[in-house]
This record gives sequence, C-alpha cells and structure tokens, in this order.
Amino acid sequence: MAIVGTLVKNGAKLGKAIEQDNKSPFKLQKKQLKKLLKQAVATQIGKKYKFDEVLGHLSVLSTSGKREFYESYKKNVPIYSYNKIQKEFWHKCTEGQADVTWPGMIKYFALSSGTSEAATKHIPITKKMIKAIRKTSLRQILALLDFDLPSETYTKGFLMLGGSTDLNFNGTYYEGDLSGIGASNLPYWFQHFYKPGKRISQCRDWNEKLEEIVKSAPSWDIGFILGVPAWIQLLLEMIIERYQVKNIHEIWPNLAVYIHGGVSFEPYKKGFGKLLGKPIHYVETYLASEGFIAFQHTPESKGMRMILNNGNFYEFVPFNNDNFDADGEIKDHAQTCMIDAVEEGKDYALLMSTCSGAWRYLIGDVVRFMDKDLAEITITGRTKHFLSLCGEHLSVDNMNKAIQLVSETFSIEIKEFAVAGIPYQTMFAHEWWIGTDDAVDATLLKEKLDASLQLVNDDYKVERIAALKEVIVHVLPTDVFYAWLDSRGKSGSQNKFPRVLKNETLASWKDFVNQVDTLVLQ
Repeated sequence: MAIVGTLVKNGAKLGKAIEQDNKSPFKLQKKQLKKLLKQAVATQIGKKYKFDEVLGHLSVLSTSGKREFYESYKKNVPIYSYNKIQKEFWHKCTEGQADVTWPGMIKYFALSSGTSEAATKHIPITKKMIKAIRKTSLRQILALLDFDLPSETYTKGFLMLGGSTDLNFNGTYYEGDLSGIGASNLPYWFQHFYKPGKRISQCRDWNEKLEEIVKSAPSWDIGFILGVPAWIQLLLEMIIERYQVKNIHEIWPNLAVYIHGGVSFEPYKKGFGKLLGKPIHYVETYLASEGFIAFQHTPESKGMRMILNNGNFYEFVPFNNDNFDADGEIKDHAQTCMIDAVEEGKDYALLMSTCSGAWRYLIGDVVRFMDKDLAEITITGRTKHFLSLCGEHLSVDNMNKAIQLVSETFSIEIKEFAVAGIPYQTMFAHEWWIGTDDAVDATLLKEKLDASLQLVNDDYKVERIAALKEVIVHVLPTDVFYAWLDSRGKSGSQNKFPRVLKNETLASWKDFVNQVDTLVLQ
C-alpha cells in the first residue's frame, strides 16, 4: 500500500485527520473562526470590521448562551459577493498590496467564472489554503481505506485531469485554474504517483494535452482518476477509440476509483458504465476555488462530509424568498446561521470565511444537509441556477433527476443539458436544449421530460396548469455544447456547461446554436 505507507512515513498526522470525529460540528467551527480571526486581525479588513472585538466575545465565557461571538461577527462583518469584495479589497491584492484580507502578499489567484458569469473572477489562493487543500486531499486518500480496495491499488497512479501547471505570471502574481495551481504545488513524494506528469501537465492547449495523454495512456498503470465528468468521459472515449479496445480496463486493468465533482454525476453515469470492463467506485468530492469543502467519507455515505477544522468557517443562508430575490441575488439583512442550527432536508446558500482571505463570502452554491450530526451535505444547485419564473422553483437537483428518468426511459445517454425561462404569449415557457448522440424522438422526449419534472417537483406541476404554458425542447449533438464552451475560451479542466441560461449567456448560446443550424442547412 505504497501511497498510504508514504503518507504515514512523511508525517501525515492520522490523529488530526480524525479529530473531526471526536468533537461537535459547532465546537469545531467556533474554534476555526477564532483561528481565522486571530490570523487576520491586523489586516485591512480585520481593522475595518474590528476582528479584535469579535475575538473578545470568543475569548470569554458566554453569560447568556453561546451566541455572542457569532452575533458580533454578523454585526461587524457584512456578507460579500465577489464583485463587492473585489471592488473593496481584492483588487488591492492583485495590485501587490500586502495584508489586505490575509497576512502577507497573495502569490496565486485561481481563475473562475463559475458556470454563468461572463467575466473571469480572480479568487486569492494563499500558502495557507494550498496547505489546507493538500491536507484535506490526504484525508480523502486515507478515507479510501474504507472502500475495501485491493491493496495493490494503492501502488498505482493517480491521473488528475486539470488545468495547466504552467501558470500565467504578470510580474506580481501567478494565475490559472485551481487544479493547475494545486498540481504545481504537489508534495515531492506524490510526484511518483501523479499523472500525466510534469511535462504534459504544463501544456496550456487543452486539445494538445488530451492528445498527449492518449499517446501515453498504455504506458501508465492507473488506479485512480480525478476530474470533471464530461472531460474524463471524453478522454476515456478517445483512448478506447485510439487503441481499438472494448473498454478502458483493457488499457488500465487496475483502475478502481473515479473521484468526481463540480457537477452532478448522474447524467454521466450511464455513459461511464459503457466505458468500463468492471465496476469501479465513484467517489464524490467538493473542491471549489474558495477551498476544499467536503468529500464522500465512506461508500455508504448519504452525502459528502464537510471538513470543519481545516481553514474554512461556514455559514448557511436559508434559500428562500425571504433571503433571495428571483435572480438569485441575496437580499440585505438575509438571515444566516451556523452549522448547529441547520435542518436536514432544507436548502441553504453557503457563506465562507477562509484562510485565503474570503470573509462571509457567498460562493454561489446551494447545499442540503443529509445528516446533520455527521455534517454530510449534497449540492442541490446554485443561487442563480434555480429557475422560478412564476413560482415553479425548479432546482438543478430536480433537473438532474428528471434527465435521469428520461435517459432510462429511452435508453439514451444525455451528457449535457440546459434550460432557459422565456416569455411565451402572455405567460411563460421553459426552453430546453438536450445533448445526446443517440437517436430519440424529440416530441416523445419533451413529453417524458415534462412529466418527470412534474413528478419530482409539485410547484412545477401546479405552474404547468397555470402560468407555465409550454415546454420547448431542442435535441443537439453533445459536441455542440463543448464547441460553445471552446468558443468562449472555456474548454477543458474545471469548466462546466451552465444548466440554467440567462441574459448574456443565453444570448450567446442561442446565437451559437443558430450558426450551427445554418451551417448544417448549407
């Protein structure tokens, strides 16, 4: 078991890794907030919002309950969106100023546009955050011991399909995908296991990188794969086609684990099954540009277990009309709570304060607690990716379930999909684009999709009788979705196709699809 053995040999502290098992989520998070505030108390943001005052409440025994410190934190520090914290603080970091929202200068920035924003975000990545992500990654490897893998699997390679490690340097800081930043800072001992290796990982051209991996594939012995489902599936298909084999296990017989994240895996699961020669473990992970948030801890886990003692403090905003408007924008004075006050089965937008200098930062994801005691969550969507033109409250989770039902009904593989809410006559309609390379009757697909959405969402069912007058469905080849991403400079790595299209993104997509249709007709 070379990887696990090397972890222990190189000082992976197993006691620290399981510390979370022995303390309540509330106590762990209270301790984490205190640690973050102490480190940032002398920064510009720390002085402006009187972190020392909040620390005073954290340092004394509570006289009227355990809430003074949190009430003080909420009172002193406002909730931040990206645009707000960038305008107020983070732009100073990119200009080379030190001690802005975290001690010292920021050396790395992760480029992120989520799945809907046109402008590229620069998310600060500190040395502390790199260490925190690395530590959580080690925890995840150790957790795989509960998956009953053959012992020889731990001697095999890790294929990590991510952004280029040849980061852009502008004279002040380095920028690139978080995956590229992470891969460029791998511990020395892990280099032996890491694929595609230093040379290929530096490649900036995504198509060229895929080609290099395909060429090298037969010479590698891969046990683990990490990456976004769409691009991993594409890579496996390329390898199988290049070497004319029946499945990927003819190339990598020891492949046992696929670690995925970023989007729901359900739409891809059927397609993955066709590429395998034997069953493998699918392990979900939640690594955002803002930090490593959670991972699937055991094969039986209901969701992903949040990491509560490693660089991140979480707050939860009930995702409802009281706290968010119809466009997914958070309202002033939105109600928030700590982890001990959440309820299972309810949706919450996630706020993060981190060792990268994010403070009460709305990352845009919506989560639901599956097991409160174990802090296990699932991602149900994004604040701006819920569709509710007239009260249908359609979540990405609803969409994924409906698409899965459609796939099973017609025995087709749907790799990508997107939907937009549009005016229709005097009311509204949903316009869908379904990506599949299998033959299917679009009219029958529309009927099944509509019925499935009514099955999984009662609000949608009601609105189909009232204001939601039509469902429009277009069936497109999968390549059209990836070609649009490429046209926007978003092919590869951590880029995902947006599930809900709005505003400029919708206009760009429609223009692109119309151009494709015109070329086909010609």
